[in-house]
Amino acid sequence: MTPALHSRNFWILTLAALIVAGGTFSLGQWQLSRASQKEAVQAEINAKTNLFPLDGRALSASENMPAEIYRQAVLQGVWQAERTVYLDNRPMNGRSGFWVLTPLRLESTGRVIVIQRGWAPRDFAERSRLPPVITPAGVVVVRGRIAPPPSKLYEFKGVDTGPIRQNLDLPAYREEIGSLLFEQVSLLQTGAPSEGLLREWAAPNLGVDKHYGYAFQWFGLCLMVVILYVWYQIILPFRASLRAQRGD
Repeated sequence: MTPALHSRNFWILTLAALIVAGGTFSLGQWQLSRASQKEAVQAEINAKTNLFPLDGRALSASENMPAEIYRQAVLQGVWQAERTVYLDNRPMNGRSGFWVLTPLRLESTGRVIVIQRGWAPRDFAERSRLPPVITPAGVVVVRGRIAPPPSKLYEFKGVDTGPIRQNLDLPAYREEIGSLLFEQVSLLQTGAPSEGLLREWAAPNLGVDKHYGYAFQWFGLCLMVVILYVWYQIILPFRASLRAQRGD
């Protein structure tokens, strides 16, 4: 055993290396666990998309509305065109504009659901001008997938009430329009562009690859600590000891 193995610094560095290597290895394992959890959720989402589409009656009868999120749906009803809301600063394909939301009164039950109908560009020369969106009258059939309420952006002022808004809070919107509105879900309308709207929504992405990337980084750091420790604390002192013995 070389003299370096008996030194106080050796044991301090050994303890530090064990702590760092153990910590980074544990963090890598945790990232793999998070990836596994999200893969299970993604598999559940994929399974939901393959279920038979919900209609208005089945959706209204659901006792666990959030559990229906990501299921396909085919809803029949009448647009509440006068209640259309334009969410500002919403991107699609790298362009900023409006997400157009219109309530749909279901023909089968009378319940109302907010439809995220699609994206429309904004007139930046005249910011108060609304895009030319076509809203058919009478009974329509809308296809899409059940989605959470529209995502929220930071608000610099109080709650908006006009057609152009930063966010839409569904419980508050229900009070505003005075109808039996679904508060926990909306419908993300899918399909080809129509009615002046694009519908190239991003696919649900839980960021599984991100966790694998982080895990690789943590395991790489752990391996680097081990290699540096073995090289500087064991191999180099051992070689120095051999050279010293040969010199003797």
